[in-house]
This record gives sequence, structure tokens and C-alpha cells, in this order.
Amino acid sequence: MLTRTLLLIAIVTAGAFSSGSILAQSIDSPAREAILLDAQTGAVLFEKNADEMMPPASMSKLMTLFMVFERLRDGSISLDDTMRVSEAAWRMGGSRMFVEHNSRVTVSDLLRGVIVQSGNDASVVFAEGLAGSEEAFAEEMTRRGREIGLTRSVFRNSTGWPDPDHRTTARDLSTLARHIIQVFPAYYEIFQEKEFTYNNIRQGNRNPLLYKDIGADGLKTGHTEESGYGLVASATRKGRRLILVINGLESVNQRSQESERLLDIGFREFNNFPMFLANEVVEDAQVWLGSEPTVSLVLEESLLLTMSRKARREMKVTVVYDSPIAAPIEKGARLAQLRVEGPNMEPVIRDLVAAVEVDRLGFVGRLGAAISHIVWGSQAP
Repeated sequence: MLTRTLLLIAIVTAGAFSSGSILAQSIDSPAREAILLDAQTGAVLFEKNADEMMPPASMSKLMTLFMVFERLRDGSISLDDTMRVSEAAWRMGGSRMFVEHNSRVTVSDLLRGVIVQSGNDASVVFAEGLAGSEEAFAEEMTRRGREIGLTRSVFRNSTGWPDPDHRTTARDLSTLARHIIQVFPAYYEIFQEKEFTYNNIRQGNRNPLLYKDIGADGLKTGHTEESGYGLVASATRKGRRLILVINGLESVNQRSQESERLLDIGFREFNNFPMFLANEVVEDAQVWLGSEPTVSLVLEESLLLTMSRKARREMKVTVVYDSPIAAPIEKGARLAQLRVEGPNMEPVIRDLVAAVEVDRLGFVGRLGAAISHIVWGSQAP
């Protein structure tokens, strides 16, 4: 088994990515639950009780919105369509859009009623309009959530209204936010809107980060007595996006300050480092009894890693394979492994494959190679 340690100097743009945990050991937070991740690679920069079941309050409206966005994408509804306001929707308490009983409201206005105004009434209008009842819609939310990777979330309503069985996790909410950002970029733009007026009532967006010059452009706040103050947030700086979920904070001010602090740490202490392009030669391995003396080893997909700046300086990159590699070799055959290690990060391991086909030598060539090996041993040319 041959292990080669590589020194990587060139940094290139990569198109496919690596996820994993690269936890910053020095970060702590007063939040009861929290997770901070890189939106492009999915790498977790910080987490605290990220898999604990928690009441999400209005942050669960993101799943309601996801369901609406999917209907808009597949054409089953349009922004100009209208939905009727039932008495149940009209009577909803908590944060409201202030729709009128028996009126019809456009999907476009309802979206802003949910996103900007956090309207419980608007959320129920969507649930009843799309599934016939809020109960049926909640079941569909749970089912669809499982399909997109929300492994623990259970939804009992469309609003986040307190219910002992309405639960999710910080990790699930970060997964949901990442889906919305990546799959529905056109609709995601609505999350940046700072105010919306409906029925002559103007309301401001509850997301405190939108009013700070920190690159924030979404997503959703939440608060109940049980959940505390929470926020699903996202921000972009210099082309790099982070996603943050925090919950269980004690006040509006603490939520605002802590979310800004954690995002600042994520942008300051971590970065994305392109390693290899797809099909870029990582190593040339010796071949035994082949028509070519070496075979190039490449990655099938580009590799981009998120890590702390300190870890980047102390990173170790190795290639492991059995040498020499016996011919014949098929193009695309998995022959080696690339291993990337650094402080406070899980090792990243990727297969390396043959870039080209290498035929086996004929009888005369094999005989010559055998004689050469007898004469020169492992140092044969």
C-alpha cells in the first residue's frame, strides 16, 4: 500500500462540493438550539443541540411556503390565482395579515402575508386552498418533508401554532432553508422585502437582520412562550452564503445580536477552498505490465472544502493505493483514495479513478518486463 502526501498550492474554481462537520471549538451560544452551515457545501461550522426536537413556532411556516413554491413551479397554481378566506382562517389569532372573511386573496399577496407579515391567517388560507383542510395539509407537509431530508420533523398545522406534537430540529430547518434558497431562487427574493401593506395595514418584516448591513436576505422568525425567540437566517458576503438556525433565546434583542454574531464568526473564521477540478490529475501511479508506465488518477467530481483558515494552513492531503497497479486498467476504474485531514474537521475521503484505459503488454513485453524486474528489482525503469 503506497501513501503519498501532496502539497497543494494552486487554488482553482470547483463545481461540486463536500459536506461534513468542521466545528469551531471556541464557539458557544446562549441559544438553546443552533446550527450554522455553509450553503454551498453543506459543511456545518457550528451546532448546539441541532438534533433535539423543538417547537419551531412560525419558523415552520417555511415548510408551508415550500409546499406553495412547489405548486407554483409545477404550474398547478399561479401568482395571480385567488384563494377564499374561510371563517377558520379569518379567526386565527397571533400574527395576522388581516384578510377578510369570504374574500378572495391572490397567491402573490398571500405569499407576502406569510413571508413578510408572518400571517397565521394567510397560512391557513394556503393550507385549506391546497389540501382542503389544515389537518390534511399538515400531513402532506410531514410526508414531503421526509422526502427532502427533514428526517425528524412532524407538522400538525401550517402556522407553527403551539401543539405538543408539532416539532422539528434546527438541522431540519437548515436543510429546508437550503432547499428553498437553491431550488426556488425567484421566490426566495420575496424574503428580502422589508414591508408589505394589505387591507390598508402596513407591517414590517420581523427579520431583524434585514435592517443591518450584513448581507442578510432571509428567512423567517419565530416566537412562542414555549419555543422562545428563534430565527432561520441566511446572508451572503463576497459570493459566499451561510445559513443559520437559532432558537430558545430570551428576547428580540438577544435574537438579533446573537444571530449577527454567529454569522460574523462564520464568515470571518471559515472559508471555501477549491481543491481539485473534476478530471484534473491528482497523481500519476506506476503501472505493472501495462502499455503505459503510469496511469493518471483523477476525481470524478470537483472538490470544494469548507474549513477554518487555521485548518487550511495545517491541512494534510494524501493519496493511498496499491503500487504498482496491474494492467489492464479500465477507464474510470476506482484505483485509489484521496484523503484530506485537518484540525477540528472530519476526514474527507474521495475515490480516485483511472483517467484513461491502459492495456496489458503482450507476451514479449511482459517477458521483457519480467527480465528487467529480475535484473533491476523494484527500481526497474
